[in-house]
Amino acid sequence: MKKEIVADGVDAVPGVLSQATETDNLVFVSGQNHIDAQGNMVEGSVEGKIKQIMHNAETILAAANLTLNAVVKATVYVTDLDQIPEINKCYPTYFTAPYPAREAVCVKALPLGATIEISLIAAK
Repeated sequence: MKKEIVADGVDAVPGVLSQATETDNLVFVSGQNHIDAQGNMVEGSVEGKIKQIMHNAETILAAANLTLNAVVKATVYVTDLDQIPEINKCYPTYFTAPYPAREAVCVKALPLGATIEISLIAAK
């Protein structure tokens, strides 16, 4: 049975997607980009963008009574592969070993003009 996870303080598009969905012992967090709770896109450094993305993800996971330590899989979407080295510097600071399985995908564009988006799967 599916259950929608809703977190306050994270920008969302009701009726179009769920922030996260829980089924059995897994929580699937929709792609989070670097938009803050007021709907403003965080610009500037890759590190700053990742900080906002991970804050959004942490807030959603907390609504499911989880932390980033429960993440088993991450997918990183970027509009420019040159961002990957900077992402690789700060991304691991949000996790502990063993790190989640991860892939990075370069796309032409992301919603709202974002340059980075991360989706997660966490296990209860």
